[in-house]
Amino acid sequence: MEQPSKSGEWLVHGERTIYDSEWVRLDMADITVPSGERFEHHKVWLPPAAMVLLLDEDESHVLLSYRHRFVSNVWNYELPGGLLNDDEPASKTAVRELEEETGYRARSIEYLVTFEPMIGTVTNPHHVYLARGVETVGDVAELDEGKFQWVPVSQLRNLISTGQIVNSGTLVAVLHYLAFNAE
Repeated sequence: MEQPSKSGEWLVHGERTIYDSEWVRLDMADITVPSGERFEHHKVWLPPAAMVLLLDEDESHVLLSYRHRFVSNVWNYELPGGLLNDDEPASKTAVRELEEETGYRARSIEYLVTFEPMIGTVTNPHHVYLARGVETVGDVAELDEGKFQWVPVSQLRNLISTGQIVNSGTLVAVLHYLAFNAE
């Protein structure tokens, strides 16, 4: 048995890929945990994503899509967003996805936070942006993203407490906005 780690870090002896596609990669890692136990641990990679919490002109409404997610069989409200293209900065993804999904461009956009939705097994950074001001720039390019609607900021807490916002990206963005920006 390996000696316990004094630093608290998990020691990775090696990894092998079990499955790989553009959407998901599954690896098996040979690790030793801080207590000294050595075993194999699954590790999942998913592509990074970016999302945008877009406020209207007077900042009283946020743009949300009501949509169905077949994997979990859930209907819920979500923010516009999507996966980063190769070597694309997250901020550019946020702007691009906003325009493709909604036909809107924000007058300003600012970085809020990056989080990992399942940090113990999955690496999948989500980059969250806050956008203000709305300008219509064209038609919606992505037609399968649900039905977008302007939802009053005053209803966000209720949507969370009644289970109508359940996806981690939207939850983090909305809760971050409510905690640090909303009055």
